Amino acid sequence: MASSLLFGCCVIVTSLFMAVDSTQTRAFFVFGDSLVDNGNNDFLATTARADAPPYGIDFPTHKPTGRFSNGLNIPDLISEQLGLEPTMPYLSPLLMGEKLLVGANFASAGIGILNDTGFQFLNIIHMYKQLKLFQHYQQRLSAQIGPEGTKKLVNKALVLITLGGNDFVNNYYLVPYSARSRQYSLPDYVTYIISEYRKILRRIYDLGGRRILVTGTGSMGCVPAELALRSRNGECDVELQRAAALYNPQLVEMIKGLNKEIGADVFVAANAYQMHMDFVSNPQAYGFVTSKIACCGQGPYNGIGLCTPLSNLCHNRDLYAFWDAFHPSEKASRIIVQQILTGSTHYMHPMNLSTIMALDSNV
Repeated sequence: MASSLLFGCCVIVTSLFMAVDSTQTRAFFVFGDSLVDNGNNDFLATTARADAPPYGIDFPTHKPTGRFSNGLNIPDLISEQLGLEPTMPYLSPLLMGEKLLVGANFASAGIGILNDTGFQFLNIIHMYKQLKLFQHYQQRLSAQIGPEGTKKLVNKALVLITLGGNDFVNNYYLVPYSARSRQYSLPDYVTYIISEYRKILRRIYDLGGRRILVTGTGSMGCVPAELALRSRNGECDVELQRAAALYNPQLVEMIKGLNKEIGADVFVAANAYQMHMDFVSNPQAYGFVTSKIACCGQGPYNGIGLCTPLSNLCHNRDLYAFWDAFHPSEKASRIIVQQILTGSTHYMHPMNLSTIMALDSNV
């Protein structure tokens, strides 16, 4: 791949250097799971995929894209709000040439902080493989704009990482008496995965990330999948809510510690739990008719299995907080992104994305 990119280098090198030097250019890198995957799993032999209708029904092409959404997902909406071109999946053969300057999305549905999370989905890009691909990306970019240009682009970039939910729903609580639940009590498991997550975040910093948004888990016990499996009367599952209540504050404390160690506010924590609970506890205030029933699915709360062409499908996706058994609708994602952009310290610590952008524009 690098040799073919080098072959075309002479033609586009001038415009690439101009783009890197432009104050308007900001790359965007995305790591994590299905909440932010925009199509990598379509290129893998895995069961964790969103490549069939009605996924993508409200996307501009009205076709499935590998996003676990009816339309745009959280990274798309961040790009849209910041006036950036959307990132492409790193595995896409179309990600080459000047497209590399936009950044890349390395996320893969099903993964977690731990390598054994999501084993049932077979071939997915576990977190350390995503970081290896990030190194590979930097090598490819260096072949075009040189090591210094690459370092500058990566240092200046915005990074989003969304992890953790699958370490509970697709690992610790996947089956009764899972290997991890026999190995650890819940408080000890949370401590363990936070310590493992710290290593991942430190590695992203070592690879050049300097503005890194880290989302906590949402209200895991309230998603339609868990209501279908665990709820009698539509109430959120107490055990998964307890897991979120233990995990999210410890994540923020870990991020504070990392920032203190580095001596700068590199990592920014997004309180996805509170963002979710806002519309879970009062859906009508946000224009939703329900936060319990998924728009697309089957079984109780449309919470069993993935969304398929044979699933029940709601007519108006904007009236549903959840698109499928686990993932927010595009409208719900827009609410989350708005809080990431402009939310108070109740939602964003130590600052929101608009503040970051204002600070960085003065540098």
